[in-house]
Amino acid sequence: MTEKSNLVKKETLLYALLIGFVVGFISGAIFAVYKLGPTDTPDHPATPPAATAPTQLSNQTSEAITNMEAEVTVNPDNVAAWTQLGHLYYDSGQTAQAIQAYTKSLALQPNNADVWTDMGVMYRRNKQPEKAIESFDKAFSVNPKHEPSRLNKGIVLLYDFNKPQEAIAAWKELLAINPLAKLNNGMPLTQAIEEIKKEMNSKSPKK
Repeated sequence: MTEKSNLVKKETLLYALLIGFVVGFISGAIFAVYKLGPTDTPDHPATPPAATAPTQLSNQTSEAITNMEAEVTVNPDNVAAWTQLGHLYYDSGQTAQAIQAYTKSLALQPNNADVWTDMGVMYRRNKQPEKAIESFDKAFSVNPKHEPSRLNKGIVLLYDFNKPQEAIAAWKELLAINPLAKLNNGMPLTQAIEEIKKEMNSKSPKK
C-alpha cells in the first residue's frame, strides 16, 4: 500500500531555525500522521486521506457510509460498526463526523489505542491540537508500547506547538520501545532527531 504525506497548513509557523531543514528533509519525512485500521501495524500503516476533503464522494464510499449509518442506528452498541464508520468518514475527509463516530466507538470500547490515535489525527485536522495530544496520550496509556501515537504526538508538538525539544522527547520514548523506528520515508528516527538537533544548534545565538 502506498504511503502519502499530509500537508500541514501551519508549516510556515515553525521556528526560523527549522525552516531550511523543513524544506530539505521534514517536508518529505515527518508528515507521517496516519490512521491504523483493525489489521494495520506501525510498519504497514493505512494510507491517509488527502489533506483536503474530496469535493464528491464516490458512489461506493457514499453507499458504505449510508450502510454503516443505518447499522449504528439499529445497533448502537456495535463497536466495530462505529469504528468502521469513523474510518469511512476519516478517509472521505469528514473530520467532525469521524470524531463523533470514534467517540461512540471509544465509549463502548475505551482500550483501543488505534482508535484513540485515529481520533487524535482527526482532532488535529479539526484544528484542535490540544485534543489531539490528549488522544495520543490516551492511546499509549492503554497500550504503553503503541508506536504510532508517540510518533504522531511528536509531529503535533513540532508543527502545531512549535516545540521541537518536546517533540524529540516524545520520539525518544518511541525509540525506547523500538530503537529501529523509522519515518514514513524510511529514514531512521534517530537520524531525524540528530538532524533537528544540529539545525537547532547551528541557528542558536552564539555566545
